[in-house]
Amino acid sequence: MPTLFTKIITGEIPSYKIAEDENFYAFLDINPNAKGHTLCIPKKEEDKIFDLDEDTYVALMKFSRKVAKALEKTVSCKRVGIAVVGLEVPHVHVHLIPLNTMSEMTFQHKISMSKEEFEDLASKIRANL
Repeated sequence: MPTLFTKIITGEIPSYKIAEDENFYAFLDINPNAKGHTLCIPKKEEDKIFDLDEDTYVALMKFSRKVAKALEKTVSCKRVGIAVVGLEVPHVHVHLIPLNTMSEMTFQHKISMSKEEFEDLASKIRANL
């Protein structure tokens, strides 16, 4: 059965897309820790990050770095944090979180954004890729 993230990649579930290439997809987290919280995922379903073959793992990190650099140009923050937890959805995903405080990395601090705010932010980040 396809994962939630596979359904996002195929368009069955809408997302606020940031970037996409033949192997990876990045989109804004709809339950963000901070403004700009983005998920980078491989298009190939894999549950655990260290089960990815080495080339895919390295390519995912390169893709995530490119997205993180665009986030830094778009969202006012001290740095972009990275986390790979993987318990919520059984599909590898890298969290990129613009940080100003440590609480934004705890996954207990969440913010709310309107559909328009998500769309505007996604457009601005894409412009900085």
